[in-house]
Amino acid sequence: MTQAKAPTVPRHVAIVMDGNGRWAKARHRPRSFGHNAGRKAVREVIEACLREGVQALTLFAFSSENWQRPQDEVGALMGLFVRALDKEVDELHRHGVRLRFIGDLDAFDEALRERMHAAMTRTAGNDKLQVNIAVSYGGRWDIVQASRQAAATVARGELRVEQIDEARLGQWMSLAELPPLDLFIRTGGECRISNFLLWQVAYAELYFTDTLWPDFDQACLRRAIEDYARRERRYGRTGEQVAISS
Repeated sequence: MTQAKAPTVPRHVAIVMDGNGRWAKARHRPRSFGHNAGRKAVREVIEACLREGVQALTLFAFSSENWQRPQDEVGALMGLFVRALDKEVDELHRHGVRLRFIGDLDAFDEALRERMHAAMTRTAGNDKLQVNIAVSYGGRWDIVQASRQAAATVARGELRVEQIDEARLGQWMSLAELPPLDLFIRTGGECRISNFLLWQVAYAELYFTDTLWPDFDQACLRRAIEDYARRERRYGRTGEQVAISS
């Protein structure tokens, strides 16, 4: 890698959309009210990515650990997914957005899975922006499922164990066909990754903001991108090596 500075605009942005519950609590409303309010922020960020020229956007919507939340909240989230798919897919398609869901989709009921697959099929030919929605997803799950695929390939005699390296294993990770993750954003004031894109985040630039997700708008994303553009990405090299290579 010979790139000295980050491009002005990251190719691939990932966001942990945190703070819906606290946003709702501050307004004395149920957590589901905050989750619903977060839909506006999703639209804002997608519009901003289209305008900025971002190639891929990955949003952490529902983690594998979120199944442990109260049943009424999980039910409200599932209902929100259904309504969002029914209302948003046509507009995304008109704007040239390709929609993809990553994660353990088998954990969802058949009706919701069918909606997800229909949305992915409908938008499969679009190329303005790829929006990946991580649902029932965990970074450890991602590494495990890739490892299982590698093991199955070895068992079929198509690959030798000693041939498995980072590049080989990486080809079975979610999002392997997309540009590497450049910018990882977490809203809501927490400074942790929370089992999101553990493999992909290795050399991403991390950006944490106190802004709660329903309040995250296009100006917030612009500030994150401006911060990213000021970073020096060394990929394990020294600053002097980066300067020479530039």
